[in-house]
This record gives sequence, C-alpha cells and structure tokens, in this order.
Amino acid sequence: MVDLDTLFSLCKRRGFVFPSSEIYGGFGGFWDYGPLGVEMKRNIRDAWWREMVQMRDDVVGLDAAIIMNPRTWEASGHVKHFVDSLVECKVCRRRFREEDVQQLECPACGAALSQARLFNTMFKTFVGPVEEDTAVAYLRPETAQGIFVDFKNVLTTSRKKIPFGIAQVGKAFRNEITPGRFIFRSREFEAMEIEFFVRPGTDEEWFQYWVDVRTRWHLKYGVSPENLRVYEVPPEERAHYSKRTCDIQFQYPFGWGELEGVANRTDYDLTRHAQVSAEDLSYFDEETGQRFIPYVIEPAVGVERTFLAYLLNAYHEEPDKEGTRVVLKLHPAIAPYKVAVLPLSRKEALVQKAREVWALLRPHVMTTYDDSQSIGRRYRRQDEIGTPWCVTIDFETLSDQAVTIRDRDSMTQDRVPIDRLVGIVQQRLADSLR
Repeated sequence: MVDLDTLFSLCKRRGFVFPSSEIYGGFGGFWDYGPLGVEMKRNIRDAWWREMVQMRDDVVGLDAAIIMNPRTWEASGHVKHFVDSLVECKVCRRRFREEDVQQLECPACGAALSQARLFNTMFKTFVGPVEEDTAVAYLRPETAQGIFVDFKNVLTTSRKKIPFGIAQVGKAFRNEITPGRFIFRSREFEAMEIEFFVRPGTDEEWFQYWVDVRTRWHLKYGVSPENLRVYEVPPEERAHYSKRTCDIQFQYPFGWGELEGVANRTDYDLTRHAQVSAEDLSYFDEETGQRFIPYVIEPAVGVERTFLAYLLNAYHEEPDKEGTRVVLKLHPAIAPYKVAVLPLSRKEALVQKAREVWALLRPHVMTTYDDSQSIGRRYRRQDEIGTPWCVTIDFETLSDQAVTIRDRDSMTQDRVPIDRLVGIVQQRLADSLR
C-alpha cells in the first residue's frame, strides 16, 4: 500500500487536499479540499445518502444546528465523559494523547513526560456579545445528539413506526490533542450517522444487521476485502453509552484503524434527555398498547476517513512502456470526474468538436476537458486522478461522428457514435453500482 507522504504529495499536486491556511504556515488538524477533493467528498456523501435514505423506506433525514443548547452536552454525558488522557513533555512542552505514546519519553525530544491528565475535547465558544460562563456553548463533537433532541419532532411529523432511523450528514469538531496521520485524525470533519430506533430486546439482531449492511457498502464501493475487517471493541474501550461496539476497520499504512463504528447506544441518550429536559421521549406502540424508550443502533462514519481509505485502496503503480503508470482505481461513482474529453490535437476543427461533445456530457455527469500536451500524457493525468473514462475526438470524428472511449482500468478502447455517448456513459455508471 502507498505511504501517506506519497499520497499527500499526489493530493496536493492534483488538487484533492491542501493544508488549511497554508500561506500562514498551516493550522494543525484542519484541511482544505480542492477542486477534485470537493467533488470526491460530495460523491461519498451522495452515495451514502442514496443508499441509506433515498433507497430505504425506514430512514428519514435531518439537518440539525451545529451549536445547540449547552444542556444537551451535559445530559448526553459529553461534558463529563468526552475526554482524552493528555501527557506533556517537561522540556519542549509538546502535548500528546497518552494512548499515542508507547514509551515514557517525549517522541519529539526524548525528555520525560508529565503525569497524564484528562482533557475535554469539545471546542468551547460563546453565544452573545459577552464572554461569560452563562454564554458558554460548544461546537458539536458528533451529529447524533441533534437527532436525539429532535426525536419527538421527527416522530410526529414523519409518522414513522419503530423500527426506523434518522440520518444526518454534517460538520463536527473535536479538539484533538495530537491530530495527524494526514486527514485520519482532524479537528474539523464531516460525519455521516444514522440513529436507528428499535424495540428493546431486538437490539442485538439490528446491531448485527447494521454491521453487515455497512461492511457490504464499503465493499461495494471498491474497498478490497483484505483491507477490511470487523473488530469487536472490548468493554473497557467502549464509550460510556455503549452496550456493544464494532469498528469496521481499514488496513491503513500505519496499521488497522477505525473506518466506521457501529454502536448499540441502548436507551441511554433518550432516557438522559427525557430526564434533563422533562420531556416525554417515549414511543407508544399502537399495535401492542405498550409505551417504551427505544434502543438505538448507530452506524457512524466520517467522510474524511472514507475519503482517505478509498484513495489508499485505489492507488496503484503499474509498469508500462513509459516507466510507471500511477492510477487511482476509484469506483466510478466516487471518482471526481466521470469523463475526460480530449481532442487528439489543438486543430481548430477538433477543439470545436470536442467542446461540443463536452457540452453534451456536462448536464449528465461531472466532466473535465484537457487539450494540453500529448494524448498519452493526458491519459496519464486522468489515470492519476481516477477518471474512469476518457473520450477522444480525432480526425475521423469529423466524418463519422463517432468518438473513442478509453477505459481507465483495462485501457480498452471502443468506438461509439456521439449520439449514443451519453447513454453509454450512464449505462456504464449504472453497471458499476450493481
């Protein structure tokens, strides 16, 4: 597997990811996503939403506020429990998460480390013009709590019956002590979460269901089976609300690490919010006449970790007649561009025809256009950014009204009529999703 330094170089050179505020020296734990990165992130979100919400009849969506009433985080236990163990170097004063330091010396300078102390990783802010204790609020560290506090509103307006889920995609923030490993651990990230509400006693069945569903999803979008495994999190490592947690792990260059977590949150969150808010958050089952607090199964995955894992999995170096061909074998649905339009040369007639073909494709799929340097170099550039198909306009196109489609992975080339091009591309994209 490619190392993170090589991947970072590609990401910056080709416009996937940039260090945030780079002209000022960067800002640790924050990243900007360039023209290709923003497209790939959007494709990941869209793929998740399509299968987890659009294609299901038991999940609805929500977009809750990032800043919530601070009592939310007291009720949920985040003020008390959302902590990391921090150690500090006694000489260089660098700080580290205790679990990231395997020795008693500072990884940076070798000096002795302090005793561990707890550090709350929520970002604090103030609401209103005066910075005082009564104005303290927090940037949400997860999107789940917005779902729990809106449970009653969604239940009433959607008229869903248990079992059902509420899905949300949105920003979350964690004041990580030691962000790093490229975008694996960031202070600002996007979460894609479902809180799936079930009857107590059926939670174990639903827990396994969601572990299986989410594992298959990653395999569908191109993760190699040998790079994926399910890890049962031991009780001492689970969150305070969790009855059971499984991590869907990816084999990163630095070892196995969490890609997605599936947790059985029991009735902890709804019970706590009901107690603190004095609102009835129970569910009444009209068929049985029973009232109960639902249990919750939570599959939660980060957009950025998915982004990183899919890039790592897709990166390949292959020998060819010009040396080494770098290709990102991204799933077509995830790739930033689906099609690149390439005139064989810059002759005016070819450029004009190529731009006509480009205009034909643009309403249907995300495309790019490139007419600089040789056709071989342009193919290589598109391979390196993961574009599944290149459409070449040559001199024969002017007479036969046909173009050549080159496949990124097999490098096979097919001649197709321009008037069938959109349908063929759409069919290939649809076939990749089966």
